[in-house]
Amino acid sequence: MDHRDASHGLSVIVPASNEAAVIGGLLGSLLDSVQTPRPVEIIVVANGCRDDTVAAAQRFADRAKTRGWFFAVIDVAQGGKLNALNVGDDHAAHANRIYLDADVIVSPGLIEAVADALDRPDPVYACGALVVARPSSLVTRRYARFWTRLPFVADGAPGCGMFAVNAAGRALWGRFPDIISDDTFVRLHFSPERRVEVPESYVWPMVEGFRNLVRVRRRQDRGVEEVARLYPALLANEKKSALGAGRLARLAMRDPVGFLVYATVSLAVRIPVGAGRPRWERGR
Repeated sequence: MDHRDASHGLSVIVPASNEAAVIGGLLGSLLDSVQTPRPVEIIVVANGCRDDTVAAAQRFADRAKTRGWFFAVIDVAQGGKLNALNVGDDHAAHANRIYLDADVIVSPGLIEAVADALDRPDPVYACGALVVARPSSLVTRRYARFWTRLPFVADGAPGCGMFAVNAAGRALWGRFPDIISDDTFVRLHFSPERRVEVPESYVWPMVEGFRNLVRVRRRQDRGVEEVARLYPALLANEKKSALGAGRLARLAMRDPVGFLVYATVSLAVRIPVGAGRPRWERGR
């Protein structure tokens, strides 16, 4: 059967730039997912790669075929995650979409749980329960432990490295714009009551070391500021749970070392840096 004839299917789009070392973990975990009655396709968009990302991804084609899943690796010369997302959308057969970073690992039940959450006529955004991979550096372990207890993360659906939308949700915007923070842009198209976090988990790696935490946190902050500047109407959907002085104090007392590391990174982010830094930075 032509995969494009199937209804209620799911397109999994994976932008990947120089991810040869990690993409096998993601694709292997996807193909180990519990069986689903839905047609599924995986589209890897290798963009601007200078390593063996394409070959590493293509090694999973036979496993996908055995499962009856459509599988494609698209090699584009132009780098850039947002362009890769658009290329993936252009090739996707199904209106329900999952967008995954190439360095995450999904639990066996995640794909089916997310597909169930998307199975409704009104717009909905879904993500899995975020688990931060155990960092190797002490500073990142302490930072991650505190960060995961913050309201933005603990109270629901941050979508770091993984988010999904149904057909009505994807219709809320056209092509992905050339911005820094795709996850913020997408999440803010949905009010909190339309954002769902399923209990099945996925593992997301945090960058290692103080310097990288500062670099990536600075980029993340720029991305949020950019969305607020270019799309101010979306801010009505933010409605984060308030941290507040009382809650912050309780978190700090519970984990004083983590609070110290988190606060130090937050202060370092505010130190001015020279112009001309790249819009996207990887710490690993």
